[in-house]
Amino acid sequence: MDRTPEKSLSAPQITVVIATQLRPERLPYLQEMHASLTRQTVPWEAVLVLDGADPALVPAPITADPRVRTLALPRPVGAACARNLGLNEVRTEFVNWADDDDDVFPDWSLGVRLDTFTDELGWVAGYSEDLLPDGSRRLWECPAPPGYHAAGDVVTYWPRPQDTIPIGPTTILARTRLVRAAGGMGGLVQGEDYMAAVGVTTLAPGVLLRLPVYRYRKHDGQMTRGAQYEELELAARRHAHAFGHGLRNAFTRRA
Repeated sequence: MDRTPEKSLSAPQITVVIATQLRPERLPYLQEMHASLTRQTVPWEAVLVLDGADPALVPAPITADPRVRTLALPRPVGAACARNLGLNEVRTEFVNWADDDDDVFPDWSLGVRLDTFTDELGWVAGYSEDLLPDGSRRLWECPAPPGYHAAGDVVTYWPRPQDTIPIGPTTILARTRLVRAAGGMGGLVQGEDYMAAVGVTTLAPGVLLRLPVYRYRKHDGQMTRGAQYEELELAARRHAHAFGHGLRNAFTRRA
């Protein structure tokens, strides 16, 4: 399949859903993430969900991009709800998530995953890289091994809630109907992407590529660096872990 930039005017198959509160210190990161999308080799569109934020604060390069549609929520609702409401606006076959301060996509990210899809697969994911403050990168290999995974296989690589999550949630490109069937982002105040990851990979088979398709920015302003994050992290993990294993067990008993 021809994925050259000259074909980028064709109809997109992928929507990237981005939830943001447009915090001033995160706006440069949001612009860098958008810039990484503009370098992708396949057509895409994005839904920028403003979680109670003023639309006037959206950076000009993003408002000028016709591929980005803005959904302004009347009040803050939190990342899980904002992303789920953004999912309502997705009109493409495939969907990916992105954060406003953590995420940068390598140029090949969307294209290589889209090209991997077959009719059987519900999702394609990859490895991720930590993007360190000095600009260097450190590969993160998730516990699930690369290759084909049957429905329900990935969550078995998450034996206990406190263990490393089995797959990088933001590395997952999934069929939109599958994400909806899995319940989207659940309703957690944090760790909502764990819910999406285990739900999607439990309901359908997929492929994990031995290739970093996502860069995770490390910086002092991350939510995961705050004391409040640690207060609820294990509880959020317990909920997502129980959901994933419970869903798998329900299908196993029916088989």
